[in-house]
Amino acid sequence: MPVNTQPARRCRSTSSTAARSASTVAARRDEAGIVAAGDHHRWPVAGYPPHRLATVDVPHPSAVTRAAVGTPSVAEAACLLPLDPDLAAPRPVLLLPKRTGHRATLAVARHPAPAPPPERTPGSGPRPRPRAAP
Repeated sequence: MPVNTQPARRCRSTSSTAARSASTVAARRDEAGIVAAGDHHRWPVAGYPPHRLATVDVPHPSAVTRAAVGTPSVAEAACLLPLDPDLAAPRPVLLLPKRTGHRATLAVARHPAPAPPPERTPGSGPRPRPRAAP
């Protein structure tokens, strides 16, 4: 059964086509509902280990979630994990704090656009090595 994204779209007037991916805890990555939602929306679904999710500061940690899966947050932490490992890169921004439904919890974050590759100018590449004399 696909995840109902209507509450999130109503809250932020966002189309499901604006989403690029879905994330969850690794142990739940292959659950039927998550796989179906990813397939339905053509989103790649990432699954993160609890110890990685636990490194993310979130506004709404949960003792219940910590007891169940070993991390104080799944929905908010998973969407706030940066896609760019560079510590100087802009961080994702939480747009929709976690919303708990009957079968799923959802949170939405905006990730900054990836930085464009540096422009190459003539002569900016590596210098050719001198050839050895024959």
